[in-house]
Amino acid sequence: MDLGTIGMSEQYNDLLKQLEDLRKQNEDLQSKLQSLESQPIGEDSKPKEDIPRPTPVESGMDVGSIQEGDVTLRRLVQRIAMILQAEKIVIMFYEHETGELMAIPPAYGLEEEKLDHFRVRATQGISGEVFREGEPIIFHDAPNDPRTRKEVVSLIHVHNGITVPLIIEKRDEENRIVDRTTIGVLHAFNKRHGEDFNDEDVRLLERMARNVGAIIANLQLYRAVLEEREELLQTFESLTTGLLLISPEGNISQMNSAARTIFKLEADVIGKAWKTILTDNQLVAFLDAGLAGNQAELVEVTVDIHGQERTYQVQGAIVRNEDGKTLGFVTIFIDITEQINLDKMKSSFVAMASHELRTPLTAIKGFSSTLLEGVDDSIYSVDDQKEFLGIIVSECDRLRRLIDDLLNTARIESGQSLQPNYTRFELRPLLDKVVRVQNQASVKHKVILEVHDELPATIVGDEDKLDQIFTNLLNNAIKYSPEGGDVFVHAYNEGETVKFGVQDQGIGIPKDHLAKVFERFHRVNNEDNRKIYGTGLGLYLVKHLVEQVHMGIIWAESTVGKGSTFLFRIPCELDIEKAKELNS
Repeated sequence: MDLGTIGMSEQYNDLLKQLEDLRKQNEDLQSKLQSLESQPIGEDSKPKEDIPRPTPVESGMDVGSIQEGDVTLRRLVQRIAMILQAEKIVIMFYEHETGELMAIPPAYGLEEEKLDHFRVRATQGISGEVFREGEPIIFHDAPNDPRTRKEVVSLIHVHNGITVPLIIEKRDEENRIVDRTTIGVLHAFNKRHGEDFNDEDVRLLERMARNVGAIIANLQLYRAVLEEREELLQTFESLTTGLLLISPEGNISQMNSAARTIFKLEADVIGKAWKTILTDNQLVAFLDAGLAGNQAELVEVTVDIHGQERTYQVQGAIVRNEDGKTLGFVTIFIDITEQINLDKMKSSFVAMASHELRTPLTAIKGFSSTLLEGVDDSIYSVDDQKEFLGIIVSECDRLRRLIDDLLNTARIESGQSLQPNYTRFELRPLLDKVVRVQNQASVKHKVILEVHDELPATIVGDEDKLDQIFTNLLNNAIKYSPEGGDVFVHAYNEGETVKFGVQDQGIGIPKDHLAKVFERFHRVNNEDNRKIYGTGLGLYLVKHLVEQVHMGIIWAESTVGKGSTFLFRIPCELDIEKAKELNS
């Protein structure tokens, strides 16, 4: 098993674990929703023998949706106002984050825009006292009652009223109270016909408060469940890996955006029979085997997405609940296009590297053996020996460059950047040197420096790395100009930046390869360059040295048959601290 397969296996196991967690969350949410939808709102939870029942107040209404629950609560508030003959009914809910009791809709006899102003800290006012103590309070002269100073009773024209706590009680299977939570308070303001509230009104309001509290609690839970369910669906939808869930009946239960993109489907596929949607023969056989409970062999599906061919590995598993009941068959589509391309590039690289290593070694051994044969007999002249030794040295340099490229690539791939050495150095002498060296290295090419503007005398950067950038680009230009010709090094002063270009008159690069030439191991294979060998690492290293070490940008322009130009731009005054942080 290779590293790519191991990585995909780990990814698959991670995805299955995520899916199992999401499935359990979904089951919990479905259970909560079913419980809520079957639970009557407004039904007093205490046994009949403990509490005398008033006339039923909108009880027994199922929560079919949040809107229905809101309507139920609004009708209940109106009914309370009628029974108590109150001008205003206001519900206040405790907000944990702010520590305040806040008026919430619906209200009776009070414009909802005024509710935003009706709030008080839970440590203040009549509202706060009732919330803290859990006991009702009747007040007869609100404007002059010292307890209402923190409450805006004058704004809503309150004269008298009753305030009772909103309490939620949880009971066990034997109907015993196991938990009591106060979630807010309920106000009835201004008894009609100039009358005042009495103890009987308090008892009635307390009973109705239990209905109000139950509705609010259920609505909150319902909203929370819907939010959790929405988050769950969004999690499925945002997975970059394609996901398909098929029910035991053969219908599509879930299909996220990535999977729909693969098969060019719209969002309305949920609930449809999968065999009417998916027609790939391999995939059909895979899903049939999976739904039948058989271990299906892994398959690969190749599809065209936005004009690009992508390959997906298909993996699947039976989904069961805690009781072992089959809930369906989940299928994951993992994009392995890059792994396949990388494997191809690695295979190509191994072949190229083998040739690159073998060629100089063959030359070194051949000329060394020739020299040894002639040592005793003085067969070769001094000039011949110098020529042979020069070839040996040149081939050794070629081997060293190859090994350096491999080591540098390994450092970059492992996250260890090439350690830069930033200094202020003279730019023009560096350009003159790299041009002179390349002119000595090739007799078929002439390397020409063209400075289009007066360059800055010095710049800040890594002089050795910039030398390596030019050397690699010039080597590349000479290599891909097998017929010889001029190679130009262009330099432009752009003020805060300097731009350089290395232009050849070689075979050029096809347009569809321009964006890929800086990828590791990438080489253009065609009739013109089939005899030009290389590792495909030089431009990859150059891109790293420009972008990571010098915080610049690099790009290529080319016309097939006429040549290529590699251009890059770097700052004159590199921010060394930022650059070091980028390379740390």
